[in-house]
Amino acid sequence: MKAGDELPPLEIPITRTLIVAGAVASRDYQDVHHDAELARAKGSPDIFMNILTTNGLVGRYITDHFGPAAVLRKVAIRLGAPNHPGDTMTLTGTVTDIDGDTARVRVVGANGLGRHVTGTVTVLLPGPGGKGAS
Repeated sequence: MKAGDELPPLEIPITRTLIVAGAVASRDYQDVHHDAELARAKGSPDIFMNILTTNGLVGRYITDHFGPAAVLRKVAIRLGAPNHPGDTMTLTGTVTDIDGDTARVRVVGANGLGRHVTGTVTVLLPGPGGKGAS
């Protein structure tokens, strides 16, 4: 692995169940994440995904690629276009640098409206001698 390497894309169907379950699991009971009528009353076309669910999906994307022994050291993300039911978010990643057993990956998650999430993940890599090894 080297800087410039690209991770394979991951397509995630955005369902109403995923949005609501992610909000409930993260104890985010804001109505815009579970009540379509109230979300529309507040100007959104439908409910939308919360940042904690997005954060979890970004983490999953990284550990799916590097393996379960990889340790997420830092996840720094910023939200853009909302994820609504019926969207598909495609996560892509590019290794920006490697320093010993640590990699930094630039992640982008895009849907039909544009970029839902952008950010950088710092991950401790598993392997011989690596602190991420089990």
